Amino acid sequence: MATALPRPYRFHVGASWAGKPAQPRQRQLNTQPFASDSEIGQWRDHVLSRPNDSMGRHIGEDFFYIQEGISLGVADGVGGWVDSGVDPSLFSQALMYHAHRYAKQGWAGEPEIDPTQDYEDREQVEGWELTPMECMDLAHGGVMREKGIMAGSSTACIVNINASSGLLRAANLGDSGFCIIRSSSMIHFQQPQTHFFNCPKQLAKLPSRLQLRGGACCDPASDADNVSLKLRDGDLVILFTDGLSDNVFPAELISICSLVTRQYQQSPSTQIQPFPQGQAKGEPFEFVREEEDAQVQTMAERIVQYATLCMNNKKRVSPFERAAAREGMFFRGGKLDDVTVIVAMIRETM
Repeated sequence: MATALPRPYRFHVGASWAGKPAQPRQRQLNTQPFASDSEIGQWRDHVLSRPNDSMGRHIGEDFFYIQEGISLGVADGVGGWVDSGVDPSLFSQALMYHAHRYAKQGWAGEPEIDPTQDYEDREQVEGWELTPMECMDLAHGGVMREKGIMAGSSTACIVNINASSGLLRAANLGDSGFCIIRSSSMIHFQQPQTHFFNCPKQLAKLPSRLQLRGGACCDPASDADNVSLKLRDGDLVILFTDGLSDNVFPAELISICSLVTRQYQQSPSTQIQPFPQGQAKGEPFEFVREEEDAQVQTMAERIVQYATLCMNNKKRVSPFERAAAREGMFFRGGKLDDVTVIVAMIRETM
């Protein structure tokens, strides 16, 4: 997806996802998803009509949004709610719907100039900037008002990129996150926020009448880590849920992106082929098939495919296994989980 704004920077964005297989021993829920004719249901189906690999995997308890302007977000519904009879996917879907809705209304951060004012007064007029943390907080409020969601919680990562200056601003709560790759080097990798091992910080809705097993956490958006970085031409920004970071090391992400880049440099014209539509039925997502669009989409899909292979490999040491060992716990191999990835490439237009 390339933005149509006449700004110094343009963006190409790809996304891929894979829900974990159903667990036979897991409690089966009787909850209903958002109806396809509801506002959230229509938006969800539109998002999931984006291109994805031909395996047609469901998204599980994760969700995401991509807003031209540009604002990106990922969320991971906390699976522990299943034990209380709550579907974790409803919270993450609603959270991303409301984040998308608010992000669409806010500025990307550049100043707004009033042309009716004298030149010396113009610099004092600034547009309304919706920061990632404010967007997260407003989206959480939107979920709290959703009558169809009785309970649930989710981690969240929201990234805004200013098309005028190339400034990236991000807010991350929990163990989803993002990273930035520049010239085959990892210049930023967001560290997770946790209360204790395998218990991330999370936005939540906790009815007092609900009897929870093992307790639950409820953290405000103001607890999110805030990041501000200036991007350059060619930078890759990758958002992800912990299904990626628990199974794939940063160096492996760099290798995958570098390999895809070399493939497109060697034969770009043969790489731009139609991508299969996503899982949802309904109006398909408009996808501009330029070389960069195809490149970032391929990166996203290769990353998700590799993460899926890693989480099913019990003979390979994973980041989650190493983290468990640091806590004195035993865990072997990859961690089975949903995985969602967004890849954005930044290009200068001037």
